[in-house]
Amino acid sequence: MTPTTSVPAAAPLAPGPRLLPALGAVYRAQLSRARVARIPLLFVATFQSLGIMVMMRGVVDSGDNPSARAVVAGSSVLVVAFVALNLLAQYFGRLRATGGLDHYATLPVPPAAVVLGAAGAYASFTLPGTLLTAAVGAGLFGLPWANLWVLLAVVPLAGAALSGLGAACGLLAPRQEIATLLGQLGMSAALLLGVLPAGRMPEPIRLLRDLLPSTYGVEAFARTFDPAPAWSAVGGDLAVCAAVGVVSLSLATWAFRRAAVADR
Repeated sequence: MTPTTSVPAAAPLAPGPRLLPALGAVYRAQLSRARVARIPLLFVATFQSLGIMVMMRGVVDSGDNPSARAVVAGSSVLVVAFVALNLLAQYFGRLRATGGLDHYATLPVPPAAVVLGAAGAYASFTLPGTLLTAAVGAGLFGLPWANLWVLLAVVPLAGAALSGLGAACGLLAPRQEIATLLGQLGMSAALLLGVLPAGRMPEPIRLLRDLLPSTYGVEAFARTFDPAPAWSAVGGDLAVCAAVGVVSLSLATWAFRRAAVADR
């Protein structure tokens, strides 16, 4: 009889990457890469919003009125829309066009961590510009500054909703030029539908405005200029932003998986 040789047991596989550690790693990497390149663009976004408020000051009366609140709130959230919709769509469109998705596809990180990390890094640059725009706008239109702290909730929630849409546009667009176009169109919609007072819009345009995620961030911030803000309504608007953010970031994650497989 020939002796039987024992086959060594296979080594256990390493555990799969967890979302939060992978998200932190992607976020730090994106933050360090975007720090130098994106600060000038953030300056452009802030300067653009400040210029719009100065222009609207010529046609909108100052003081505690709905039009002044809409202009200041819409211009402040526009900083977020410029980065989340426009720049993020361009970033993911360029990443797909240049084969950069292959790099992330080979890393042991979940697709959700790539999308959330990039979105979070871009959104992190918007808070200083948004606060500056809101403070200048409140002084320009004679509105109170007491509740500007609400932007600490408005920026990440509205940013999540818009970042998901921007990333999805960049990942689903068949060409980089179309991704850039979609980002520009989205930012233009946020400008026209978010900054202009809703009371002066035709009813069909108001319906389109209600479909834009940034609208609810604008409404939440605008409500805080009231002498006695309805905080339940503010919380409801922010809850809508959060719900849309979950859906849009999930869409962007699906789009990332689809683009990473299709481009191989």
